[in-house]
Amino acid sequence: MVQGLSLSTLTASRNSGVYGQTPSWKKHYKLLRNTPITSANERRCVWHQCVQSMFVKGNPNILRQRDVRVEAGWLFKGGDQGLEASSEGSESANEDILIFFFQLDLATRVQYALNMEQYEIAQQLRNKLTEVEDEVIKQQEVKRGTSSKSKAQDKAITIIRLRADLQNAIESENYALAAQLRDEISNLEAESLAASAKALAYENAQYAFRLGQKVRHKIFGYQAVVCGMDPVCCESSSWMETAQVEKLPRGSNQPFYQVLVDVHADPNLLVAYVPEDNLLVPDPPDMSLFDHPYVSFLFYGMDTAGDFIPIKQLREKYNRPRHEIPIDPEDE
Repeated sequence: MVQGLSLSTLTASRNSGVYGQTPSWKKHYKLLRNTPITSANERRCVWHQCVQSMFVKGNPNILRQRDVRVEAGWLFKGGDQGLEASSEGSESANEDILIFFFQLDLATRVQYALNMEQYEIAQQLRNKLTEVEDEVIKQQEVKRGTSSKSKAQDKAITIIRLRADLQNAIESENYALAAQLRDEISNLEAESLAASAKALAYENAQYAFRLGQKVRHKIFGYQAVVCGMDPVCCESSSWMETAQVEKLPRGSNQPFYQVLVDVHADPNLLVAYVPEDNLLVPDPPDMSLFDHPYVSFLFYGMDTAGDFIPIKQLREKYNRPRHEIPIDPEDE
């Protein structure tokens, strides 16, 4: 059964707080439904238009109505390191989450069309869903350093051909061409080795934190919830430089987590991409409520330990097992 979702689920929040007025939601929902999306860039544009009205960005009147206290000290500076909390903010992680929701929303629309016996519409939606899923798979392959079997075979054939050309160049004493071919072979072999190492890292990754777990940032102190993970840093070199990843004890070769930041802490830092070195589990467990516009479509709700229960599709995306809370015999 497809998870029943709609764009309005993103408005759920405690203290009757909302992240968009009803007319605005209808307008953006209609925009998403009626806009023909033929490329990844168009998809990003539509989503950014929809999402910008989903949550409050530093509106002091709304914050006062919600009785939200923002501790400004740790939000901006990270002690001696001179970091800002925003340095770990990630547009790519945010977009990854939104595209995930887009897939769920399309799947829900397909099921609804089938239930209403609108088979032509269902087929159109299914075709669009297939396109989105294919694009996501390609992005994941690039991110994880893997590729399709045909691409891997093509690369292997190219290396064999270049080695044959190299041998011919040496025999004909064309050393300039031989040097060029040798460099091409070295680059291809290095790419293959790096891709294999990255793929192996994904297969054998060990994570200290799990999906839905509440965590705290060691430097900035904000409360967050894990909603995604990578065995190594998959951000750009410029992002890593801004976040000073090279100064971390384990650098970029450690798990990095997509986390939702509680809007009570910072309404502007929506999604952060945080290294494992910078996260810790609250002790004692944090049983307080948590506000974020994405919680209602990524998680079913909170468990008895105060953590969130990820939906099945999210667990499947990261190939994570279902977490079972140990039963205390005395409580039973």
